[in-house]
Amino acid sequence: MTLTLDDFDYQLPAHCIAQAPLAERSASRLLHVAGGQLTDRHFVDLPDLLSPGDLLVMNDTRVMHARLLGRKDSGGQIEVLVERVIGECEVLAQVRASKSPKPGSRLWLEDAAEVEVLGREGEFYRLRFADAALPLIEAHGRLPLPPYIERAAGGADEARYQTIFAREQGSVAAPTAGLHFDEALLARLIAMGVNTATVTLHVGAGTFQPVRVHDLSQHQMHREHYVIPAATVAAIAATKARGGRVVAVGTTALRALESAAAEDGSLKVGAGETALFITPGYRFRVVDRLVTNFHLPKSTLLMLVSAFAGLEPIRQAYRHAIDTGYRFFSYGDAMLLFPETNEGRS
Repeated sequence: MTLTLDDFDYQLPAHCIAQAPLAERSASRLLHVAGGQLTDRHFVDLPDLLSPGDLLVMNDTRVMHARLLGRKDSGGQIEVLVERVIGECEVLAQVRASKSPKPGSRLWLEDAAEVEVLGREGEFYRLRFADAALPLIEAHGRLPLPPYIERAAGGADEARYQTIFAREQGSVAAPTAGLHFDEALLARLIAMGVNTATVTLHVGAGTFQPVRVHDLSQHQMHREHYVIPAATVAAIAATKARGGRVVAVGTTALRALESAAAEDGSLKVGAGETALFITPGYRFRVVDRLVTNFHLPKSTLLMLVSAFAGLEPIRQAYRHAIDTGYRFFSYGDAMLLFPETNEGRS
């Protein structure tokens, strides 16, 4: 089957896009998609859908204050969105300005940081801070809410746009499936015998970029940095050995695990760069269940979940979600996806 960009399009009413989080993290709705059936649940019901011995794998990345406003040395206004820190003083970043800054020019960010433009690397600029970059970004930058949230970040977002297990600074967007977990729900899961492990994948700004080619084979996936700890590799091996399921909390955790997996499903410990582009037909090697939010039309993440649960089940799930008032995107509701076929993975 040849798939094109149009196969992953859908019409989403603007009112379905969640503009703010619910009062409680685990109060969101949960659409259970399994075996061709759709079941409306709430996220607090997740323990009823997992079993003792299952393993939740979470992304422990933490969102940087990656958005900085400022001016060029010529006086023009600019907006910088840091993509990643690549050295003590250097970053890759998107720069929005009326005229592109030239190599050798300087930027003044948030009246606090002087930055030199070193040059272009594809769609990003390489910038050098006068001092260590990450402390300056954290002290003076702003939380980079996604472009579809039509308001500036407020004080509540500082906590709610981070997961409760966020540890490793480096993302420009939250791994949003993890936003539904609170301490009480996590404690319930652990008490019933569900185990937990972490990976780190720093989410880049490319996660919001639309696919611009009709022929998906021509799409160039953005690169993201990930780390697979030895303890997580051991936990996954032990889970598989006893017949438990590996449950990825979010597409980012799934991409990290699948990127580090060999053909036989064994995992490599350590750090890497991934540009893995998952579309229907991909054979999943590690992940047995997926907790995820609802994703943008024509996005690589919609393609990933369609590969996992099946293109038609995902189409049905999205139609149902729109018709029944689910909240979409980062601050929206969640799904628990079983794979399209459970053969050998039940």
